[in-house]
Amino acid sequence: MPRRVFKKFAFKRSHIAGQWFMTPFRHMLHDTRLWGVRRRWVVPAFALGLFIAFMPVPGHTLIAALAALAMRVNIPVAAAATWVNNPATMFVIFPGTYQLGRTLLGSPPRDVAFDLSWEWMTHTFVEIWQPMLLGSVLLGLTAALVGYVTLDVLWRLSLGKYKERKRRDRQD
Repeated sequence: MPRRVFKKFAFKRSHIAGQWFMTPFRHMLHDTRLWGVRRRWVVPAFALGLFIAFMPVPGHTLIAALAALAMRVNIPVAAAATWVNNPATMFVIFPGTYQLGRTLLGSPPRDVAFDLSWEWMTHTFVEIWQPMLLGSVLLGLTAALVGYVTLDVLWRLSLGKYKERKRRDRQD
């Protein structure tokens, strides 16, 4: 089942390679691991995307695509998994990462309002970057581990059911 779901949304390698902005990477895009819908390429890409989604940096999708290219895992899955962090969820994720980091570092409590502005980045973020980065890395690792194990188990269960159904059909 997971393979069919991912295959439905898979990109065509020839279409992506033909885009003008992919010219510098065109020679690298022929690797089937970057686009293939196999468990060993999709599951790590999903975990990579979840990890990057928790990082307090802009451009999650681009970072995930470049990291997937470097790690030779499915690029579209890694990029799409970063969309867990979006404008609706970031106001829950980032305060949570800050609170976790603050608790682990033993920093004094501070009232921090999260905002998407240059003013916030230059004034507030520079004061809270250490606890926020620690919390982001820990929650990112946790989300990546949970996502990896969950998707891997679901994929294996689905594959087992598929093989069992094929065996049953052959016997009939």
